[in-house]
Amino acid sequence: MSTLAIADTPPSDDDDRRHMQAALGLARRGLGRVWPNPAVGAVVVRDGMVVGRGWTQPGGRPHAETEALGRAGGAAAGASLYVTLEPCNHVGRTPPCTEAVIAAGIRRTVVAVRDPDPRVGGGGLARLQEAGIIVDLGVCEPEAAAVNAGFFLCCTAGRPLITLKTATSLDGRIAMAGGESRWITGEAARAHAHRMRADHDAVLIGSGTALADDPDLGCRLPGMGDRSPVRIVADGRLRLPVTARLVATARDIPTHVLTRADADPGKRDALKQRGVRVIPVETDADGHLRPGAIAGALGWLGLTRVLIEGGGRLAAAFLAAGLVDRLAWFRSSGVLGGDGVAAVAALGLPTLAATPRFVRTGIRGLGDDMLETFERSR
Repeated sequence: MSTLAIADTPPSDDDDRRHMQAALGLARRGLGRVWPNPAVGAVVVRDGMVVGRGWTQPGGRPHAETEALGRAGGAAAGASLYVTLEPCNHVGRTPPCTEAVIAAGIRRTVVAVRDPDPRVGGGGLARLQEAGIIVDLGVCEPEAAAVNAGFFLCCTAGRPLITLKTATSLDGRIAMAGGESRWITGEAARAHAHRMRADHDAVLIGSGTALADDPDLGCRLPGMGDRSPVRIVADGRLRLPVTARLVATARDIPTHVLTRADADPGKRDALKQRGVRVIPVETDADGHLRPGAIAGALGWLGLTRVLIEGGGRLAAAFLAAGLVDRLAWFRSSGVLGGDGVAAVAALGLPTLAATPRFVRTGIRGLGDDMLETFERSR
């Protein structure tokens, strides 16, 4: 933790971490619901007691700080504010959070991580200090950066955090040779996959998956129907039929199709008339949609966390482009054999040194299945 100003009687580091961990738990409630804003949590503490809590609300506002301060009311005067991201100091659709913090009479603000948004970029911390508020920076910084890794990537690279999710047999197959794939993994694994959808802004599939499975890509867990993500289909040739479930529900759940600029205008209009947003993206020399262009389009839409659930070709394209940040690999206890459909299509790697590499971050059992999670090796 770096101290920007020193409190007369600061609480212990253990207290700071405990309160910041609580704020991080609140921040995670907003994942998948607050884009294009970051998911932020805030806790107001006075005399060792929590007097207010808040997190970024659906759609990105109100912000966490104003929610927590509003719940604290007059008890915020002289209290400490724990917030997982630097408070904003610019005027947008809501007034700056720094002004709300100052007006509430907060004595000390503990911030986990700086905001990379160029409209903030340290300005929020400076404004609080100018107002005489003690500011401590860096408590639980790695955890806070992980929560908003997608927002940070959008600010710095213009694209969202991309997680590739796949469900395979023990030998890495996603379907039988004839295409049968329901269900490779069991009920517990499928339920967890639906929870992952709820924590992401969007799900991306390719046209092959759309044609083979006719999915709806919603979150089908009880009580979580409103957590269904935006649906994205990478479809260079506009093969998605207007009778597809994704199209039929496009007016209820936002659905975007990414395609070539020269795609059939008649088909494009037919999709638009049914509520689908059609977005042209750049192609490579072979006429395939470029993964980098897809990622840029997703960032342009304001999406911060995208889950790829496509087939082997889409997975291979993003892996080869170095655009997969995290892996969620569900593995069943069955073996399909070499005639099954591979989870990742041919990568055409020239050497082992060119292999995309990941660091395992977790492993857990889900019924008879396993889930392994990875992050891209830096």
